[in-house]
Amino acid sequence: MGHGWQGVALKLLRGKDFVFTVRSNERVSERLHRLSFSDGGMLRATGTHPTMWARLWFDDDGRPHQRAYTVVDPDPGAGTFHMEFALHPGRASDWARAAAPGDRIEATVQGTGFTVPDPPPSRLLVVGDPASRPAVDSLLEAMPGTPATVWFETTHPGDADGVPRHRTADHEVLPVPRRDGGALLAETVRRELPGRLDDRAFLWIACDTTTTRALAGHARRQLGLPKQRLHAFGYWRPE
Repeated sequence: MGHGWQGVALKLLRGKDFVFTVRSNERVSERLHRLSFSDGGMLRATGTHPTMWARLWFDDDGRPHQRAYTVVDPDPGAGTFHMEFALHPGRASDWARAAAPGDRIEATVQGTGFTVPDPPPSRLLVVGDPASRPAVDSLLEAMPGTPATVWFETTHPGDADGVPRHRTADHEVLPVPRRDGGALLAETVRRELPGRLDDRAFLWIACDTTTTRALAGHARRQLGLPKQRLHAFGYWRPE
């Protein structure tokens, strides 16, 4: 399958193409499906880091359609990893539901990048939602001794269950229902963030693009947070 103009642009930006093969599938819950993949040599070629993601290419009535998913539990030695798919109407979810061992899918790695702060921060301040949930988990697991506060936007009562995967007493999870296109999440974080922010805290934001931009701008301009203590990436765009 050709990747159209998006594929050309990613090539110009030094994107690397791979083919993943499905190893197994598992319905985790009514709203979540997990697939295990062989990586087609990706992990040895690219290395790994917390919150790493890859773009998968789906066929949309003959047109290329790509979506990015977090690489979960990567094992470079075995050349395997998992991805988790939130189930809703759409090409990606439809493909994940039907995927069976042996199925193959094209992928591109470009744009991903995150380095664990050194020295470790005094506290992680995280803003996420179901789309970035695997990345939130990998971030917290990469810094197991660091206390964390997670504002987690939900669209369903069970969305925040099990965030993070290995919760400790140092992990404070604050569910916030999605309202007014993310406005409630932005308002809540703006109000509560200053009381948890100190001069060694690190802020990581990954929710819808509009909310991510608004909160990142607030952190930089109103709170004076330097760029080395802030990572923000819009994971999806509201329809």
